[in-house]
Amino acid sequence: MKKITILFVLFCLATIPLTSLIAQIIPGADRPEKYLPLLKGKRIGVFANHTSVVGDMHLVDFLIKSNIKVTKAFGPEHGFRGKADAGEKIDNYIDSETGIPVISLYGKKRRPSTEDLADVDIMLFDIQDVGVRFYTFISSLEEYMIAAFENKKPLIILDRPNPNGFYIDGPVLDMDYKSFVGMKPVPIVYGMTIAEYAIMLVGEKWLTPKANEQWEYYKYASTSVDTPFFFKVINCANYTHKSLYELPVKPSPNLPHIQSIYWYPTTCFFEGTVLSEGRGTDHPFCIFGHPSIAPTNKFAFTPTSRDGAKEPKLKNQLSYGWNLFKDAATVKKEVNGKIQIKYLLEAYQAFPDKANFFLKPKSGKPTDFFFNKLAGNSDLMQQIIEGKTEAEIRASWQEKLEKFKRIRKYYLLYEDF
Repeated sequence: MKKITILFVLFCLATIPLTSLIAQIIPGADRPEKYLPLLKGKRIGVFANHTSVVGDMHLVDFLIKSNIKVTKAFGPEHGFRGKADAGEKIDNYIDSETGIPVISLYGKKRRPSTEDLADVDIMLFDIQDVGVRFYTFISSLEEYMIAAFENKKPLIILDRPNPNGFYIDGPVLDMDYKSFVGMKPVPIVYGMTIAEYAIMLVGEKWLTPKANEQWEYYKYASTSVDTPFFFKVINCANYTHKSLYELPVKPSPNLPHIQSIYWYPTTCFFEGTVLSEGRGTDHPFCIFGHPSIAPTNKFAFTPTSRDGAKEPKLKNQLSYGWNLFKDAATVKKEVNGKIQIKYLLEAYQAFPDKANFFLKPKSGKPTDFFFNKLAGNSDLMQQIIEGKTEAEIRASWQEKLEKFKRIRKYYLLYEDF
């Protein structure tokens, strides 16, 4: 009888889909028992956007419902509610749903001021990242951390899974090309969650001298200081860097699905060229092209104005190019843990006016080309112009990539791929 029971159990397990047997990934925000006790009786400043959810409720709404006093909200690129266009500057305002003042950190300033934090006891950070250097949320994170440490405000980061956290690739940023789309010497795809990245910022002393000094003091201070912690991370549960995580909420208007997120490290380069990167279409960053590319065997599309892309590049112009949109599993397989620079090479060869392929700054300086800011150097542009092969280009990345990989391993919170 016992043998029959065991066989029956094994049969039942065999008929259950594998995904049902894998423990569900739980973001830090969905583990309120880990952070609500730290917030009770304190005045909280929250860096958040529309991805900052607890279940189906916005984090700020959840905190208020949990009797936590939220005195200030801070919003990144695309705004606190995530509705603004990419690059659109946003002013401070009062959130209509909560009455809480929202300080824009993607407008006149990038960092909370001492005045902004006067009525804040603890700073909270919760943003869904996509694990790509030129996605500006890690730059906002760095500025927020500096403000917290310099003003001696305890900081809690609610970690979230990285949908591109299963590989590392791309050129490492040359600090001569530092900008808000690349502030630290990391590759384009760096294979870390946003909390792991934050730990690396403090561990490598990549913040300001004053912020680094404060961290060194509080790191070794006893719990007899005013607060029992200075920097705390609420981990994700059941996540590893082998996990494939599809976001429940689109992280920004032009990353509406996992296919766009997978292709983003490759096709965002087209923002630094005259080609459309697919904004103003149903599948941004899966589509790219230009009106002057020969239509023979090329995909046709027309970017139009829509929410999140009111004035897309090549608006209302019939364009020809590439459509990389397929089912998620196929796209994941095609990306294959690499930035697929072959598409940059193909597009450059197909473009008839090569002298005007890259968007040119008025200064003409290599450091001012937006393409170079995305790449983190001027080498990639020059390699494309010179007709270097994909293998030659990739080989030029390897030494710095290997160095970064060694650094990265010190700061991982989760099992690596």
